[in-house]
Amino acid sequence: MMRKGIWPNVAVFSSPLSWFRSKKFQRIEPGGGEGDFVVKNHAWVDSMRDSSPTRVSLPGTGEHNSWIVHHPSALKTFELVTNAAKGKEIVIFLDYDGTLSPIVEDPDRAFISSQMREAVKEAARHFPTAIISGRSRDKVYDFVKLPELYYAGSHGMDIRGPSKSQLKCKKGDERVPFQPASEFLPMINEVYRALLNRTKSIPGAKVENNKFCLSVHYRNVDEKRWAALAEQVRSVLSEYPKLKLTQGRKVLEIRPIINWDKGKALEYLLESLGYANDSNVLPIYIGDDRTDEDAFKVLRDRGRGIGILVSKVAKETCASYSLQDPPEVMSFLMRMVEWKRHTSRARHRL
Repeated sequence: MMRKGIWPNVAVFSSPLSWFRSKKFQRIEPGGGEGDFVVKNHAWVDSMRDSSPTRVSLPGTGEHNSWIVHHPSALKTFELVTNAAKGKEIVIFLDYDGTLSPIVEDPDRAFISSQMREAVKEAARHFPTAIISGRSRDKVYDFVKLPELYYAGSHGMDIRGPSKSQLKCKKGDERVPFQPASEFLPMINEVYRALLNRTKSIPGAKVENNKFCLSVHYRNVDEKRWAALAEQVRSVLSEYPKLKLTQGRKVLEIRPIINWDKGKALEYLLESLGYANDSNVLPIYIGDDRTDEDAFKVLRDRGRGIGILVSKVAKETCASYSLQDPPEVMSFLMRMVEWKRHTSRARHRL
């Protein structure tokens, strides 16, 4: 078995159901979940507009300057990050869209650059590294193509660890998937077909099947048609009270009504890695979307860990630090790698 902090044994993956039950992550009732859209159609459109800010930089403005004081650049204050990391076992969690890849008009073309792939690969050489995305796990893997990572798709409802050959562990079935919403799969597929049919008359609308959740992208929809799109989605979901609607950046997301999100996925992965109650671990989570706030909040409430929001605009967030865009994320990952190499060499010289 390899040394803890590089790739610890994750045999816990072989019994996810018992873990899920022990945590009492039960379903929540329709209409009661935070972010659910139990509202009239005009309120849907207002919320769609509010959750989709124009992506412009605001440096130099009073609002941005005040915000950056409380959420400083993780690159410009890198020493603060490494001071917190000294003597700790670091685990890195990454969102995909807007964090590792740029936000693009066509979600099927959100490709990761070769330079970013290499940065993530190098990070995974030194730290357990996971990608937690709203996309399907298979789709994220097709984009990234790094078997040494942990992948959590569908907002953490579909988790799989690296293959045993990648981990070089002596025991445990690390590839056993964790899928707390598996019973909803037939319903999700049924709603997917219904949404494809209902939205085909709205130019620019795109429905994406992320296996355990669905995304209705409206980035390319004329704002005048947002109300019509919201009405079509509302009409379909009215027949499925066990599904809820949440929002991301110019995307409506349909999920099963269970108390599970990226924050719960982060907790599950930490426990599977053997770090659940370890004060010697420092999780670092980097993400850009509203759905990443669940993970930021977990780290804040734990009092251990670093949340980094990727944004060029001031946003309300539970993250402690900020980065502007994927290129800055890549720079941060490479600096973490160099810092780890430097500290390892210094330790070996002692």
